Amino acid sequence: MIPITYSAEVAAALAENAPIVALESTIITHGMPYPQNVETARLVEQDVRDHTAVPATIAVIDGVLHVGLEPDQLEALGQAQDVAKLSRADMAACIATGGTGATTVAATMIGAHLAGVSVFATGGIGGVHKGAEDSFDISADLHELAQTPVTVVAAGAKAILDLNKTFEVLETLGVPVIAFGQDTLPAFWSATSDLHAPLRMDTATQIARAQIMRTAMGLQGGQLVCNPIPQDSQIPAEVLAPVIAQALQEADDQGINAKAVTPFLLGRIFELTEGRSLTANIALVRNNARLAAQIAVAMIDGQSK
Repeated sequence: MIPITYSAEVAAALAENAPIVALESTIITHGMPYPQNVETARLVEQDVRDHTAVPATIAVIDGVLHVGLEPDQLEALGQAQDVAKLSRADMAACIATGGTGATTVAATMIGAHLAGVSVFATGGIGGVHKGAEDSFDISADLHELAQTPVTVVAAGAKAILDLNKTFEVLETLGVPVIAFGQDTLPAFWSATSDLHAPLRMDTATQIARAQIMRTAMGLQGGQLVCNPIPQDSQIPAEVLAPVIAQALQEADDQGINAKAVTPFLLGRIFELTEGRSLTANIALVRNNARLAAQIAVAMIDGQSK
């Protein structure tokens, strides 16, 4: 038996077959300091509610998989120390040993699927790190998208990654990559990039129908919806490029690798942009939550027809 529990709000939504949007918890524990992390998590949850869906923030607490957090649990997680960062490789071990961990994209997809939730909003997915030809540093998020049937709404892959290689891997794995409302792929903090989108869809209904059709056809995996950050919140790619290059060089000089790379780079970019990257990050996560809620609603409508 998997020790799994649901918040009262999520349990009611499951019973009523209401639309639900899964949310990750690493943004709370590893993304920003307290109390801004809790404040942001609450804003994102409210964005989902405001678009007539139910938020389900996922985390492992004392060996129990929580799908949806009560307000006091969210507050406690925001202040917790030494919380593990969970992906596919260590999620089961954390539960089995009674640990506490925050879920990455891959782990959140697993938790969502176990709970019967098919839509998930995040900031940006992990992918192929620059220099992966030597380090082999490739996020488990990519393979999770290929095998777990959850639609993931993100502002593309994190801009610190090798975006070309990341999307090449997704193509190889057969993951649909959909740009929302534009012909180019967004690049996390930047609304556009020079990468052409393999697929374009302009409505939440189209996206929902695509996932429903994948399921009907027996195709494994989910789909990645790349939702551009609002124009008034973005940081242009030409401004970010030298900042990212500097942060990458510093990480290399300091020998930072594996799971420590992304938190270091995001923290350093925050410092080098004087906080603009975090402001943009909050804007894009909230934007993704709103779109994900619309897709979740459309998914319920589409399944009932």
